Amino acid sequence: MVKIALDPTPFHSTHSLLEFPALAADLGYKYLQMTPHADMIPFFNHPKADDDLVKKMKKACKDAGIEIASTLPVLRWSGPDEDAREAAVRYWKRVIRITAELGVDTIGTEFNGRPERAEESERAFYRSMEELVPIIEKEGINVFIDPHPDDFVENGLAAWRVIRGINSKNFGMVYVASHTFHMGNQPLEIMQAAGDRLGIVHVSDTMDHTASHGLRYITNPPGNAVRVHQHLTMGDGDVNFDEFFSGLKAIGFLDNPKSIMCSSVFAENENARAVAIYQREEMERRISALS
Repeated sequence: MVKIALDPTPFHSTHSLLEFPALAADLGYKYLQMTPHADMIPFFNHPKADDDLVKKMKKACKDAGIEIASTLPVLRWSGPDEDAREAAVRYWKRVIRITAELGVDTIGTEFNGRPERAEESERAFYRSMEELVPIIEKEGINVFIDPHPDDFVENGLAAWRVIRGINSKNFGMVYVASHTFHMGNQPLEIMQAAGDRLGIVHVSDTMDHTASHGLRYITNPPGNAVRVHQHLTMGDGDVNFDEFFSGLKAIGFLDNPKSIMCSSVFAENENARAVAIYQREEMERRISALS
């Protein structure tokens, strides 16, 4: 069955990095997603974990009976600024090494880049691929990419075309449920297009920002270049989770033991424990109902 993982972001202020594995086990999870953290792989900057900390993290996982399903760097590998892009490629090389040392073969990440400079960002992305793809393929690591709101590519089908253009079976797609309405609100079409190259999904809800003639959220002055979404508990927003889970079932995602389904609710830190348990139980219930 699909791996059900915890994103520990809501617990960053209450638990240390090395406490995450025991926390995940206490919440009933078997897997952990290693998302950006100041002591391991921070946002946009060089990884801060040395070999000793990586070994300690690996031991903490073993002691807790937890596996790291994936690491999740967010770096400027598509940045139209060449100095930032080159730095991101250097940082990626260390991320790959850390991932391998942790005994993990999967990385989830984002496109990054700038939507207002999409053509330049796409050129930068493929330039980074020229250097990183051979390393990733040699290490046997699979990299799955999320078209995050405000990346140079946001539409889900367009994102899949960019990934397909890498021309490497080691690359695939992340589908984040709470990005559904930025990706074009075409979950079934996106899932079917990506097929078995859809390797990671993030489960959280969001409101449809396009509803009410685009007036659900109002920013002033009108026309601001902003992206609005939430990472809410399942059922608190507009995502059609019946469609979401049935679509994953149809492409074989739920039955693939290599697939990763991650709870990624960031909106209720004050209820983080209860939310994490509810999310896990709801994912398990929905998967069981489709088996």
